[in-house]
Amino acid sequence: MCYKCVPVKDLTAHSIGKHILQMALPIAAGMLFQTLYFLIDLYFVAHLGDAAIAGVSAAGNVMFIIFALTQVLGVGTVALISHAAGRKDQADATRVFNQSCSLSAVCGLLTLVIGYLVAAPYMHTLGADPATVGAGIDYLRWYLPGLALQFAVVATGSALRGTGIVQPAMVVQVLTVILNAILAPVLIAGWGTGHPLGVAGAGLASSLSLAVGVVLLGIYFHRLEHYVAFDATVWRWDFSVWGRLMRIGLPAGGEFALMFVYMGVIYWIIRPFGQDAQAGFGVGMRLNQSLFLPAMAVAFATAPIVGQNYAAGKFARVRETFVRATLIGAVIMGALTLLCQWRAEWLVRAFTTEPGAVAVATQFLKLISLNFIASGLVFTCSAVFQGLGNTVPAVLSAATRIVSFIVPALWLKQQPQFRLVELWYISIASMTVQAVASLWLVRWQLQRRMPDTAAALEAG
Repeated sequence: MCYKCVPVKDLTAHSIGKHILQMALPIAAGMLFQTLYFLIDLYFVAHLGDAAIAGVSAAGNVMFIIFALTQVLGVGTVALISHAAGRKDQADATRVFNQSCSLSAVCGLLTLVIGYLVAAPYMHTLGADPATVGAGIDYLRWYLPGLALQFAVVATGSALRGTGIVQPAMVVQVLTVILNAILAPVLIAGWGTGHPLGVAGAGLASSLSLAVGVVLLGIYFHRLEHYVAFDATVWRWDFSVWGRLMRIGLPAGGEFALMFVYMGVIYWIIRPFGQDAQAGFGVGMRLNQSLFLPAMAVAFATAPIVGQNYAAGKFARVRETFVRATLIGAVIMGALTLLCQWRAEWLVRAFTTEPGAVAVATQFLKLISLNFIASGLVFTCSAVFQGLGNTVPAVLSAATRIVSFIVPALWLKQQPQFRLVELWYISIASMTVQAVASLWLVRWQLQRRMPDTAAALEAG
């Protein structure tokens, strides 16, 4: 097996802060455009009424389970390829990449089959009324192909990130979002055609855009990328490599799966409050996810830096990466907290003007923003676990949040004077619990895996 001697971006030397910012900025740009998929859909769907907003928002919760599954691929791919790059083992990096692509094809096919089987029962469980249920089912049926394609997008993007390269994936995301912005009004509202498809058009616009994105990434890897290029000699399923991906990726996927449970419980609890509550929470949650992007970008940049330095035995740089990423994330999320306290209603009204939905979304955003800094810390800790190649602590951390939220939330639901604001306070407390648990688990992992930094951690 012969590979071209193509240099990989070496993250084991030079300024760590510079590496974080150089990678985080294009990652954030790409993630911002990725999120615009949902915000563009939400903008046009909002003009269809509360039932459409509530239905698409509830159906969109399925993204968490898909994200959980793509994380199995993405986290495992980043960790193994960054470790291979740190060891200067290009052959292993290429093998992991091609096996990740094979696994993504299998997962995409399973997503389509299972998704179409459970779409209707899922929406009947969460929908507040028949109109909401119908809108959610229509959206899911047309968006499922796009969700299936997410596996290919994540496999290719994660392979590049493991080598320290992030710009190509960002460019493709920008192009696909531009396409989605063009298709959304045409398919949802019928601009230029006179045949509006409503919420079904929202799902179709995203699916078509993602299909184009997959084609563009495939062309890039075929023509321009060589360090982790497509290699037909290693396409055959290799279950030993799949096992390596799963050992790292499954706990990380479990972390996102628990978020799916968390979101599902909220939708179920607030169902008796009607369309306004579900629509308002849907808008608030989408905005909340969008505002998380800078912290997530810092975390996405942190994982390969930790991975390469850990594999190269440069443990002091691993600790320094965690400290710098935490500080950068705290500054960014602190600024976004102030924005939400100052202009939460302004952000919400960009997507809905329904008084009830605006009130719910504004209250939610103002309160939930109080745990933005804690959320940023959780993302950074998860990135460190990924870089170390042990993501079990991340899912343990997420489990503390689920337990500390669901138990009191279910108790409150039974109380006669239960109000939505109480649910948001519980969410803030549970995120604080998770942040404390994550910080403790990171210190434990660093001391256990890098004995020579234990003394430095104790001193810090």
